[in-house]
Amino acid sequence: MTRRGSPRLGAYAGLSAFGLVAALTLGLPELVAVVAPFALVLAVGLAIGRAPRLHVEGAPERERALEGDELAFRIYLDTRGAIERLELHLALPDGLEGDGPLTVRLAADEDRDLDLPVRCVRWGAYSPGELHVRAVDRLGVFAFERVVDLRAPLKVYPLPEHLLGLLKPLETQVFTGNQVARAKGDGIEFSDIRPFVPGDRVRRINWRASARRGELVVNELHPERNTDVILFLDSFSEARTPERGTLDLTVRAAAALAAEYLARKDRVGVVGFGGILNWLLPATGLVQLYRIVDALLDTEIVLNYAWKDVDLLPRRTLPPKALVVALTPLLDERSTRALLDLRARGFDLAIVEVSPVPFAPPGPDPSDELAHRLWLHGRAALRWQYESAGVPVVEWRDGVPLAAPLEEVAAYRRHARVSRA
Repeated sequence: MTRRGSPRLGAYAGLSAFGLVAALTLGLPELVAVVAPFALVLAVGLAIGRAPRLHVEGAPERERALEGDELAFRIYLDTRGAIERLELHLALPDGLEGDGPLTVRLAADEDRDLDLPVRCVRWGAYSPGELHVRAVDRLGVFAFERVVDLRAPLKVYPLPEHLLGLLKPLETQVFTGNQVARAKGDGIEFSDIRPFVPGDRVRRINWRASARRGELVVNELHPERNTDVILFLDSFSEARTPERGTLDLTVRAAAALAAEYLARKDRVGVVGFGGILNWLLPATGLVQLYRIVDALLDTEIVLNYAWKDVDLLPRRTLPPKALVVALTPLLDERSTRALLDLRARGFDLAIVEVSPVPFAPPGPDPSDELAHRLWLHGRAALRWQYESAGVPVVEWRDGVPLAAPLEEVAAYRRHARVSRA
């Protein structure tokens, strides 16, 4: 440990020096008797002021948590000598909160386990564990300080939101799932009846309808298939306040959508389209959910002026007949052009606009108000451009449940004419 003089050391030294100088200058030996106790404490403190033999270990109680959870950072202390005052302060990054320094007293040869509370305020990947240790000797003359590196990984996942409904794709894949396909085949969802032809299975004959018609008819069914879903995250830019921004909403929405689609046996992939290009190939299962959420925790805004388009993505990242759900604030021209490119290539595209409007209010001047109105008109024109290409665009604002814009997209897709680019 590094030895530092405590405030008492400066006070004792100052009083002793002042008393001695005053006694010699004024010729008052009584002042020596007044400052003698302080000088004695100073001398004893210098003699016995040795760094304590302290061993420190620690780690978070678990490696994963949800937003709003509180967990304990467990500290193990082992000392060979008594420590009158030991202060422990766990330095936490932004997104995690604690209760401040903890003060304890340790007897000689004492072992003690302590729990420092840590509150998970925001999602992210963290490495807490920079522990500041400060021990004060018995007389309070010296303080011994040390920084112990106990850093360990901690992943805080976004708080999930339960969705009652999801977007249905225009086309399904050939693998078994929970989506009712538009095509007809083997399944359990009734579609229609048709005349019996050689080769039809007997169990598919509709005997009641056959008796009414006087000829054999069979049931037509819709098969159950799965869907390829690509979550397209725009991370070129964001609008934010000191507390939160559009990127926070984007990550929370992507985590909720991934969990719900994977629960229905669909294959889900992620494309992080921004300053740093990231992607995760579509797959299914619980392992894929953890991969997606871990990838979302690394999503961040990286300043980059290079022009990028979807040609940079591997072909398998965007499989044919995939449903592409784009989560974007529509602030960067590169992402808006890339989405139009996806539509031109024939992908089934839906856009959830993570609205930056609540995070960018107009300024106080009339010119600021005018600029803000022009900006809003420009965003409306951009939405019209997407809708002209047959792409549904819905606005999602902070504080509104994610189910609302998803239902709006579903209503648009039910009533809009399906077009092929």
